[in-house]
Amino acid sequence: MAVKVGMVSLGCSKNQVDGEIMLSLIQRDGYELCGDAEQCDVVIINTCAFIEDAKRESIENILEFCELKRQGVIKAVVVTGCLAERYQQELVTEIPEADVILGIGRNTDIVNAIDQALQGERVVEFAPKDELVMDAERVLTNAPYYAYIKLADGCDNRCTYCAIPNIRGRFRSRKMENILEEVRRFAAQGVTEMNLVAQDTTRYGEDIYGKLMLPELIREVCKVDGVHWVRILYCYPQRVTDELLEVMASEPKVVKYMDVPVQHASGRILKAMNRRDDYDYLRNLMQKIREKIPGVVLRTTFITGFPGETEEDFAEMTRLVKEVKFERVGCFTYSPEDGTPAYSMPEQIDEETKRRRADIVMSEQLAIAEEFARSWIGRELEVVVEGLNEETGIYYGRSYMDAPDIDTRVYFDSPYEHETGEYVMVTVTGSQGYDLVAEEAE
Repeated sequence: MAVKVGMVSLGCSKNQVDGEIMLSLIQRDGYELCGDAEQCDVVIINTCAFIEDAKRESIENILEFCELKRQGVIKAVVVTGCLAERYQQELVTEIPEADVILGIGRNTDIVNAIDQALQGERVVEFAPKDELVMDAERVLTNAPYYAYIKLADGCDNRCTYCAIPNIRGRFRSRKMENILEEVRRFAAQGVTEMNLVAQDTTRYGEDIYGKLMLPELIREVCKVDGVHWVRILYCYPQRVTDELLEVMASEPKVVKYMDVPVQHASGRILKAMNRRDDYDYLRNLMQKIREKIPGVVLRTTFITGFPGETEEDFAEMTRLVKEVKFERVGCFTYSPEDGTPAYSMPEQIDEETKRRRADIVMSEQLAIAEEFARSWIGRELEVVVEGLNEETGIYYGRSYMDAPDIDTRVYFDSPYEHETGEYVMVTVTGSQGYDLVAEEAE
């Protein structure tokens, strides 16, 4: 009987891609992939360590599966991903029940590590971060009609609050031909939505081609038969070029959706974050994006409670939210991360103030999002079908305005039967908070 291996992948889509490469290696070696942890022999926790909440979730998962191992439910616990890379020796010492701890540079050793763990050996392996393999077969772990296409790993921006450069290392792009080969392979399998991701997607290619190559890459991805939607995530504000906007506006397959994390609006705080923007730059950039890409949906993220943030600084943030009217917003409280410059900055903000400010931002955003949703009533919209509520008979899906896993849904009634992954035209009839309600268009 084949040994069953399961994975819990935490954190971002980029970490998910790493996990999918490991699953492909495991499957190719003859192990059986298993979705139910309690039915697995081996469980891999592909961890996140970006902020405190993510670290806590990773550790809770590790301890939960170590307890299942103690009870004899599973045979081995494997820890990979960002927590393993960031806290190497701490994990080795403090969680001796973990049978395998692999740093990101050793992901391709996953099969040997599992083999050894099942023989009763403990495996602890680390390597330089840039040995992380990005060009390899993958087993998709999300719905089969969309995929994340990882363009690069690491980051050189060195924002003072962010641990990613410490965890993932320097920015390094994949070769364009390798990315396009992956896109073609997925398209041939029936994947119709390609979500382009990296820590800084807009910097793609600069390190290996000497210039920003995202616009050219997008054009080539759009040429691939079978690709229906192309979505670009994580655009750094200073690298949103006119060329990029022109490509997004002119390529029909590119969804008019732009994810530009701004983090703050106060020039003083942005400078302390080691970011080069200020209020006027960000406001003008968003205005330019809207002018060059009519109908664009803007997503951003903010951080409240960065060290030294005054009520005046925070007021600039809320003013930008109201003025720009971003359609999609995420807001996080500042998490002091050891090893980052901001960790030891003076004037740390208390948790209650951070939370209060984040709640204010999201309250402002809810009103903007509800107004935006109502503006769609009576209009037609293309939706990818994601499922059917068996009890109500109502389908649900996403429009171009919604990235997988993080944005809103469209709920629609239809007299026809649809499969997940189909694209359907609907007429919006109402809204429920952030979500839209619709019926299939005639």
